[in-house]
Amino acid sequence: MKKPILLLILISFLGIQIQAQYTFKEKVKNDCTEVKSQDQTGTCWSFATASFLESELIRMGKGKHNLSEMFVVKNVYKDKAKNYMLRQGKANFSQGSLSHDLLRVAAEQGVVPESAFSGLLDDANFHNHSEMESALKGLLDGVRKSKRLSSKWRMAFDAVMDVYMGATPKKFTYEGKSFTPKSFAKELGINAKDYISITSYTHHPFYETFVLEIPDNYSNGSFYNVPLDELQAIVDNAVNNGYTIAWDGDVSEKGFSAKEGIAVLPTKSGREDLFKKPSDEQKVSQDLRQTTFESYATTDDHLMHLVGTATDQNGTLYYLIKNSWGEISDYKGYLYMSKSYLQLKTVAIVVHKDAIPSDIRKKMGL
Repeated sequence: MKKPILLLILISFLGIQIQAQYTFKEKVKNDCTEVKSQDQTGTCWSFATASFLESELIRMGKGKHNLSEMFVVKNVYKDKAKNYMLRQGKANFSQGSLSHDLLRVAAEQGVVPESAFSGLLDDANFHNHSEMESALKGLLDGVRKSKRLSSKWRMAFDAVMDVYMGATPKKFTYEGKSFTPKSFAKELGINAKDYISITSYTHHPFYETFVLEIPDNYSNGSFYNVPLDELQAIVDNAVNNGYTIAWDGDVSEKGFSAKEGIAVLPTKSGREDLFKKPSDEQKVSQDLRQTTFESYATTDDHLMHLVGTATDQNGTLYYLIKNSWGEISDYKGYLYMSKSYLQLKTVAIVVHKDAIPSDIRKKMGL
């Protein structure tokens, strides 16, 4: 008699355990390319936005392409160096930037495929910009000490980057055709003006643009400002109509774990089972967003690519996020972000203008 009873107890226990685990059911997954890794670099902005553009190319019927993140990164390093020197060192020079910087480079310099420029030398297969960043920053700070600057520092800066990343191609062959970076961008039909940066904060008027005050916005890019419920509506409308989103936000919360593939905003902190089963989450208001932004509780940490939606076993809505840290977690480089987490920890998004609901676009003057 004991064995059947023990077996029933074991089955019951296992049933509870299985039920307790997160179980996701994908509702929407828009087309995207394979997960990549930014490795030991702070270039998530380029990986997320390149992935976003790759999805846009698929959506527009342009086919599947693997765009070079490092071509853009190299151009942005040069632009940041110029900004840093003109501001006499009183500006941000680091590996971080934002989605609009990739779009600007695409418009001004073009794009190239990964096969034309990987940013890796000597058969390396791992990106690491730590030493290069130190060398570049040291060069700029050393030159700044001169009473009068010559133009040679630009050539020296470019030479250092070439040593670490290789020379960027002026021409290349792709799928049997010859291109320059600009002609390739034109061939793909990438139009930076089609993409809109949007945020939601109350220290600036809604339905106007402003320069978002975050350290990586070195280029002083402008963002449209909308109320939280309309930011949410833009995200949902985009995903449900075949568009994806370049997402910028805070991943420093205890409820975020790329390793577990979960991003949640629990009502109770310090839960040991935080990533084991769903639970109640915080209700997010416009005021709470503002408070956490101004107190630095919400910071601009990371950019990723939002490609779809899912629900857990309780019917709670999550967003399917493609990360750029390689195929980690049981979800192979993807993670599930709860609606509450998205509402509070989104700093900004970039979407195609046609993904914005018409009534909101009208208010934005688009």
